[in-house]
Amino acid sequence: MNAAEFRKRGKEMVDYVADYLEHIERRQVFPDIEPGYLRPLIPDSAPEEGEKYEEIIKDVERVIMPGVTHWHSPYFFAYFPTGSSYPAMLADMLCGAIGCIGFSWASSPACTELETVMLDWLGKMVGLPEQFLAGTKGEGGGVIQGTASEATLMALLAARTKVIRRLQAENGKLTESEIISRMVAYTSDQAHSSVERASLISGVRMKKIPSDEKFAARGHALKKALEEDKAEGLIPVFFCATLGTTNSCSFDNLMELGPICNAEKLWMHIDAAYAGSAFICPEFRYLMKGVEFADSFNFNPHKWLLVNFDCSAFWVKKRSDLIGAFKMDPVYLQYDQQESGLVTDYRHWQIPLGRRFRSLKLWFVFRIYGIKGLQTHIRKHVDLAREFLNHLSLDERFEVCAPVILGLVCFRLKGSNELNKILLQKINNAKKIHIVPCCLGSTFVLRFAVCASSVESSHIQFAWKHIEELASELLKTKSEEGCL
Repeated sequence: MNAAEFRKRGKEMVDYVADYLEHIERRQVFPDIEPGYLRPLIPDSAPEEGEKYEEIIKDVERVIMPGVTHWHSPYFFAYFPTGSSYPAMLADMLCGAIGCIGFSWASSPACTELETVMLDWLGKMVGLPEQFLAGTKGEGGGVIQGTASEATLMALLAARTKVIRRLQAENGKLTESEIISRMVAYTSDQAHSSVERASLISGVRMKKIPSDEKFAARGHALKKALEEDKAEGLIPVFFCATLGTTNSCSFDNLMELGPICNAEKLWMHIDAAYAGSAFICPEFRYLMKGVEFADSFNFNPHKWLLVNFDCSAFWVKKRSDLIGAFKMDPVYLQYDQQESGLVTDYRHWQIPLGRRFRSLKLWFVFRIYGIKGLQTHIRKHVDLAREFLNHLSLDERFEVCAPVILGLVCFRLKGSNELNKILLQKINNAKKIHIVPCCLGSTFVLRFAVCASSVESSHIQFAWKHIEELASELLKTKSEEGCL
């Protein structure tokens, strides 16, 4: 493909993408296929000779689209949002064209410097304390990770290294393996599974503290766990707080947890993967009260801030803690300016060496929408969640299972877990909308998350009517069977 054909095909692809998104609600939100559907549709091996572009595009509809779950459909209410916008897509296109591998400042200065500035912009937008910003003289700073899972792992590994070095400075006879074997990290029983996975990778045991009746981690539970573990000779090193849990969008109490972490020299990391985007709206910043106690903070603009995956923003108060844990400097990566004190090498801030020019997406989106435009997007989703909540509240057969604060509603039919599992199955088998469940304690719950940027009140009304009708059919059947 030469430049002339690229211009032609590029315009065609833009039209295809625009048509896809403009008419996405005409497509069934969840695919009607079985596992293994794709392999029989394509050859067993790659072609010896190149094929025509037209044939490939035909196969997008024949092979790919039948197996796509349409996350940007206004009938998709599962998981949490995944960001998408035309400005972000254009930025991703430019990123691919530039094609730099920005592991160091020298490998592409603009890639590094724009990321540093964009993370400062974003930190200010959500109201982070100044200590988290790089500025021109700050000790903190931000970096784009692929996912919140990576950010949590980086924070835990940095905390582990910091404690090892401190304890070995106090007692040179202690070995690294001995210290790690006694380490313990903490999180809530409502935390995302990626926090536990970070524990498995790091070799640091993870202890889950019980949440309260609102599914929030509290100070007294952490304090109790710390006292028990220190009495057994363990070394507490890390606590991961969550703002906006996956199960119910609950918020850990930072004002209670933060002072304990600081007093006990625990690294406190905040996972605000979903909810963090809402903090661009001043009225939601009360939910992050106590963030000043944290050592690191993370959220995903690629969830709710109209930025396409992958773009997970991660800040630290002291970047030296992060860099000190991961810095490796072979001769082939060295360059003249690296000791000037004026440059950042993001290879020391992450697990991989290479990295894409992801900050372009932030730059494009922030400039096209502005802060006010992004605030409007967040507030619209919150209002639509409350609209769904209002429908639920008027139907006495249903119950709301957790406080509705942002764009997630947790609900269920009054009755057994089995009854609600059947209702979920009926909803998803119909494939008119798509939702997923969670468990709050031993209770099986249905989650309704406002996701697509194109979703409107009419889609909320459609979803509620569909759920209500299926619930009526189910309850009628159970009543006739004498099961109610």
